[in-house]
Amino acid sequence: MIPFAHPLAAYHHYRAEIDAAIQRVMNSGRYILGPEVEAFEAEFADYVGARFAVGVASGTEALWLALRAVGIVEGDEVIVPSLTASATIAAIVESGAIPVFAEVKDSDLNIDPAPLEKLITPRTRAIVAVHLYGNPADLTTLTAFAQAHRLRLIEDCAQAHGAQHAGRSVGTFGDIAAWSFYPTKNLGAFGDGGIVTTQQTDHAEQLHLLREYGWRVRYDSSEQGWNSRLDEIHAAMLRVRLKHLTEDNQRRREIAKLYRSALPVHLHGPLADGSDVGVEHLFVIRHAQRQRDKLQATLKQAGIGTAIHYPVPCHLQGAYAAFGQGPDSLPITERAAREILSLPMYPELSLAEVEQVINALLKVMEALE
Repeated sequence: MIPFAHPLAAYHHYRAEIDAAIQRVMNSGRYILGPEVEAFEAEFADYVGARFAVGVASGTEALWLALRAVGIVEGDEVIVPSLTASATIAAIVESGAIPVFAEVKDSDLNIDPAPLEKLITPRTRAIVAVHLYGNPADLTTLTAFAQAHRLRLIEDCAQAHGAQHAGRSVGTFGDIAAWSFYPTKNLGAFGDGGIVTTQQTDHAEQLHLLREYGWRVRYDSSEQGWNSRLDEIHAAMLRVRLKHLTEDNQRRREIAKLYRSALPVHLHGPLADGSDVGVEHLFVIRHAQRQRDKLQATLKQAGIGTAIHYPVPCHLQGAYAAFGQGPDSLPITERAAREILSLPMYPELSLAEVEQVINALLKVMEALE
C-alpha cells in the first residue's frame, strides 16, 4: 500500500536530528513559549521575508487570531473561496464574521479576482486568499483590489510553505498571513501547530496578546485573549524540518513533473499560474468524465491511497449552507469538487513508488475508458 500522505516517513528521514531536538527540549525544562519557539519564530519570519512571526496552537487558530488582530468583528463580511478546507470558514465564523463565498478560476482553483466587485457590500471588511494545493493565488490583483476598496487582505498559507508569487514568498503581500503545521503539510509538526506572519508591528503586538489570555503582565488580562501557544517541542522539531524545506519542496516538484509527464493531459489538474512557484502540497488530478469515485475505489484496490480536497464545497456544507446561495451558485467550484482527486505526494516517495502510482492509474484509466 502506498499511502496518500506519510508523516512517519518524514520522521524516519530526519530521525537523528528530530530526536536530538526532542531531547534538547526535554532536558531544558522549558516546555511553553521558551527559546525554541522564539528561535523558530525568527527563523520562519526570515525564511518567508516577514518582519514578525507569532507561533500559535494550530492553523485554524492562526487564521482566527489573524482575523481578530486586523480588527474583524461580529457582523463584518469576509470574502473567501468556497473550495477550501472547512477550517478556513470555521475561523471566519468563530470570529463573528459572515463568510461571503467566491468563485475560483478553473486553471488553478484559487479565488478568481474578476467577479469580486459584485460581492462588495457596505459590510465587506476583508478578503481571505487561500493558496490552494500550494499554488499562489493572484496576489498582485488581489492586493490592488483590496487597497482600492480599503479591505484587509488575509492570506491562508496553510498549504503553501515556500510558494512564491512575483518573486516574493506568499504570506508577505497581505496585511497578515496564517500558516498551519499539521503533520501532512510541507512544513509539518508531529501534532498541531500554526503561526501568523505580518509586516506590521501593531498586528504582531496584538497577536502576542491574543495568543495568551491578553496578558501584558502575567496573570493580568488587559483584554480578552485565548490560550493558543505553539509548544516548545513542536517548535524544536519544526526548526529541523525548516532547514530542509527548500530541498523537500524541490523533491515534490520533481515528483509532480514525473506525474505530469506520464499522465494524459485530460487528467492534469490545477497548476501554478505563469511565473509563480508552487510547492506541490497536493498533486491533484481531474477526471472530466465524472467517474472520480470509481477511479478512487479502483486505485484503492490496487494499493494506491488517494484523497479528495474537497468533496463538498463549503457553501454546500450543512454548517455553512445558510451563508451561501445554494447549489449551482458557484459552478466552477461545484464541478471541480466532483472531479478532483489527490494522488500520493510527499518528498519521501521513491521513484519506484511514483512509477507504481502512475502504472496503476494508467491501467485503471484504460479499464474505465
